[in-house]
Amino acid sequence: MPEPTLNTATRESPWTTWGRSLLAVAVIVGLTALGIANVAMYSRWHEVEDGVLWAARSEGVTAIEIAPASSAARAGVQYGDVLLAVNGSPVQTPADVVEYQHQAHEGTRLSYTLLRLGTRQALEISLTPAPRAASMYFVLAAVGLFTLFVGALVRLRRPRDQATLHFFWVCVAFFGVFTFTVNGPFDRLDWIFYWADAIAFALLPPLLLHFTLAFPERQRVGRTWGVLIPLMYVPGCLMAAARIVAVTRASSNGPLFSRTIDRLDRIEQLYLFLCATAAVAVLFRAFREITSVTARRQLRWIAWGTALGAGPFAFGYALPWALGADPPMALQLTAIPLGLVPLTFASAIVRYRLRDVEVIVKRGLAYAAFLAATVALYVAMLKLTGFVFANDSDGHTWIIALLATIVVVLLAQPVKEAVQNALDRVFYRDRYDYRRALVAFARDLNSDLDVVRLSQRLVARIVETLVVDRMALMLGSSGNGDDRAGDFASIGHYGFPGRVPPLSRQSSMMARLDAGYTVALVDDPTAAARFEAEEIEFWRDSGIDYFVPCVFEGRAIAVLALGRKETDEPFNSEDLALLTAVAAQVATAIENGRLYRELHLKAEELGRMREFNENILESLDDGLVVFDVSERIVRWNRALEEFYGVVRRDAVGRTLGDIFDVPFIEALRAARQEHPYGATLYRVPLSARKDDDSRILVNATVVPLQNPSGSDMAVSGTILLIEDITDRVRLEEQLQISEKMASIGLLAAGVAHEVNPPLTGISSFTQMLLDGADPRDPKTALLEKIEKQTFRAAKIVNGLLNLSRPAPATNERIDVDLNAVITDVFSLLEHQFEVGKIKARRELAPTAVTVVGIEHQLQQVFLNLFLNARDAMPRGGWLTVTTRIDGDRAVVEISDTGSGIPPEQLARIYDPFFTTKAIGRGTGLGLSITYGIVREHDGAIRCDSAIGQGTRFTLTLPLAPAQEQRTSGVRL
Repeated sequence: MPEPTLNTATRESPWTTWGRSLLAVAVIVGLTALGIANVAMYSRWHEVEDGVLWAARSEGVTAIEIAPASSAARAGVQYGDVLLAVNGSPVQTPADVVEYQHQAHEGTRLSYTLLRLGTRQALEISLTPAPRAASMYFVLAAVGLFTLFVGALVRLRRPRDQATLHFFWVCVAFFGVFTFTVNGPFDRLDWIFYWADAIAFALLPPLLLHFTLAFPERQRVGRTWGVLIPLMYVPGCLMAAARIVAVTRASSNGPLFSRTIDRLDRIEQLYLFLCATAAVAVLFRAFREITSVTARRQLRWIAWGTALGAGPFAFGYALPWALGADPPMALQLTAIPLGLVPLTFASAIVRYRLRDVEVIVKRGLAYAAFLAATVALYVAMLKLTGFVFANDSDGHTWIIALLATIVVVLLAQPVKEAVQNALDRVFYRDRYDYRRALVAFARDLNSDLDVVRLSQRLVARIVETLVVDRMALMLGSSGNGDDRAGDFASIGHYGFPGRVPPLSRQSSMMARLDAGYTVALVDDPTAAARFEAEEIEFWRDSGIDYFVPCVFEGRAIAVLALGRKETDEPFNSEDLALLTAVAAQVATAIENGRLYRELHLKAEELGRMREFNENILESLDDGLVVFDVSERIVRWNRALEEFYGVVRRDAVGRTLGDIFDVPFIEALRAARQEHPYGATLYRVPLSARKDDDSRILVNATVVPLQNPSGSDMAVSGTILLIEDITDRVRLEEQLQISEKMASIGLLAAGVAHEVNPPLTGISSFTQMLLDGADPRDPKTALLEKIEKQTFRAAKIVNGLLNLSRPAPATNERIDVDLNAVITDVFSLLEHQFEVGKIKARRELAPTAVTVVGIEHQLQQVFLNLFLNARDAMPRGGWLTVTTRIDGDRAVVEISDTGSGIPPEQLARIYDPFFTTKAIGRGTGLGLSITYGIVREHDGAIRCDSAIGQGTRFTLTLPLAPAQEQRTSGVRL
């Protein structure tokens, strides 16, 4: 069936088209400027008057009507008084009086010189505001400006169509009726407003009726009404002429002039009502003359738009006022729906298919219903306020009612939504719930990452909601690894008898689809100009009329291909908006599915890489600590857990100061400040956090943790590598000791070879002297001491020989009382302690502390420790020796109040030949020999020292079996 076409002008030059557009623009600019000026004058003009209607008579300016209770009546002005002068200035015409009033304001006092019955009188008149009836002028002016802009937009978009020119003048007439109004100054500009309003009101009714007869074009109308159409403008011209005569001839007769103008206003309202009713009737009659489905639908909505736009105003205000009634101010709000009339006509002209009039009318009904409810609520509030306050005459009750209405309206959004939903149900009937379900379904699409299942569900929902005859979801096939690079093939469809043809990426429609625009192959006059005719024909033959793109990041990744509704009606804007919203969700869901697959692969790869890195870090033999710029630990590996004794969960999140020793932290900070790009600390002592509270020796390396940030490397933390070298240092020391002990052994052998003969001689001669000595002779005790010390010297020489090779014979070890050994050593050093002002404090266990060992070696241990204590106290001090039994161990503590040992030297005090004494004061072998003897006796030695406070050596040795049994018995 051929579609109706618009009236189009014959091909004309571009200059003519531009000239018409410029003319429309000039008219719009001029009318808009006048309209704004009228609104501004209306808002600021507040006319004052004296309450007298002055007229020009032969005797002069005469008072022909005086308002009761006006300022003139109170001053004593009477009918027939002739005004001679105002403020001493002669008055020639009534215009002179109006001029004085226009120059004054409320409260201004004018001196009138009157002539009454041949007598001059002077009266003082105080001007009062002229009464102004309540008006909805600003609302009407807004409707007029809106109508003017609609007409301008239509004219500029279709400057060659005769229908747009006709519609443009209809909108200009609407604008003039609603926007122009007389204000009161009656200057030249105010008279322009007056006559513009009068002419617009005279021409609007015939223009509206003429437009409904001419559009859409109907041949029968052209033949029947061709002669009668000009006659429609005759009543308007006659009313305009009558108004001109009334203003020019009857203005001298005030009462007659007022009655004439009032009657003309009412006749014009009646004329508008009759023409609007006739226009609706013409539109309904046109249904019998137009057989096109699209045109009939077009006329139906134009008729409804005209009826719903002009009907409330015509029946609610214009007709009652024309018949002599005085409608309340609230009924002037019925002028607002008049904006629907030009809007529906504009949509018909520009878009021609008028698929949006349904939406416009529906929304207009919703807003009109809500507005009517608001007006009714205001009236009810006004009555309720007057009843509550029991004073209907109070001028403030309307303010209370208005505020209450505003509060209710602001809180009435649910009511408005309920009205809108009710209208949706009326328009869509059983499809309403399906539309809501489709929107909810689109929101849930992202939860389904299976594209094929998603396509089947989507097609079924859209077909059920919009009742389309066919539909397909076409997905861009893979190309060069990009799902958005290839052609589009169907992955779910409905209603196609065979295979759905693919959509090529090289199609002429792809530019519009990639830009996010819906492509309509029907109901869109621009489709033929934008796309190839063969392609349009191909898709229409395939039953596809619409393509809705699913756009993601600027390109279409899928397309919804749809046919027509089963009622053969095109999609309206709400249908297309619904499909666009669904398409956006579909694009997101498809992209989510693709990204989910990629993310899943990336996550697996990242997991493998993370596991690989974790294995590398956890496989390190050295400890690894990573901490941030605030020294808060963020990483702690397994090796550090093992040799330091702190598990990861207890370390991560805490600061370095909470985990490591203060000296260690201070050394790290100093190294980082001195070497910001990395440094290594060697042989740093560290107290492990294990149960035995042992000390370990470590090498610590700190390097900054850097992240690329632009051209610089931003430091986000620090990596600390800790190498436990305790066992390695111990092995190195043992190797060094072994090598040095071998040298000492050679030296000891030579010393023994040279010293033993003299000692043998001394011992022999001493024994010979003791054989005949008198026990009571004091020299006998001295000889016994010489013999005893000779044997001790021989044992020391033998001890040097055995230092590097511990004696394997167990029978050489005996039960040794540590208390007795300590007492013997003290007896040897008593003289040296007295000379050095060293006081000894012996806190020995009350019972014997017996261990299994070699007595002279143990004597050597205590002798070395006592001598070191003496050397540490050159100015005297206290030497304290304590013995006790702790379980199955014998404990000896030797402490002094000397100078102490620096922390950095504590780890080396047992090294052979290491000494802190001056040259010639020590060999560095004392503590090394002591360490070896203690280890040989299966014991342990520990040193605690503080600079300036002294040093304490703690020795632990296993108790002798007999002593251990006695101790256990005591415990039992």
